[in-house]
Amino acid sequence: MFQRLQYIQKLVSWKDKQVIKIITGIRRSGKSTLFKLYQEKLLSEGVDKSQIININLEDPNYHKLLDWKILFDYVQSKLLNDKKNYVFLDEIQNVEDFQRAADGLFIKSNVDLYLTGSNSHFQSGQWATMLAGRYIEIHILPLSFKEYNDIFDKGQDKNSLLQQYLRFSGFPYVAQMIVQNNVQNLSLQIREYISGIYNSIVLKDVGEHKKVQDISRLERVIRFMADNVY
Repeated sequence: MFQRLQYIQKLVSWKDKQVIKIITGIRRSGKSTLFKLYQEKLLSEGVDKSQIININLEDPNYHKLLDWKILFDYVQSKLLNDKKNYVFLDEIQNVEDFQRAADGLFIKSNVDLYLTGSNSHFQSGQWATMLAGRYIEIHILPLSFKEYNDIFDKGQDKNSLLQQYLRFSGFPYVAQMIVQNNVQNLSLQIREYISGIYNSIVLKDVGEHKKVQDISRLERVIRFMADNVY
């Protein structure tokens, strides 16, 4: 896992504050990984493992928790009464009326609550409607070129590294693939991976969310915009 220091520092600055921390961002930008990195930091600073409750709501093992009341009761049963509890609920959009569970946990003085949500289900305005005045949003992006350069800075020519970054993107998993293998051997696989992300965003995050009837027209608009970026 690559360290995402600017986002870790942001989470640290809001640690134990009485607000819900919501991580949002494009698919595969590293939201779940950021949770893991931050949990590692908490452990390194003396937080006990028993104080951390981490639930990925896309994991079939937690299928029974997709009812907000069952989720609330489950988390509540895991809370330590005499210590701060750090509760991480990943992909919270899978829980119908999730805000009721979030509100119930938010009002507990011994809970520090963190959520991630899919862009295909929520936009910033919708978070505000559901959790008005009780949250801050941390929007995570794929690797910046500075982060990318820090990973690959081993005497490589900066211009060729920039061309690689522009060609293959800053998605963390792509960078991981390149670190573990020769980039030339992975060119096709990387393009297939990025194509999969693109199709998911166009078809689900935009098309499905906005109820677009003509996806081919949407794709033509996207290509036109991409061709006219200056």
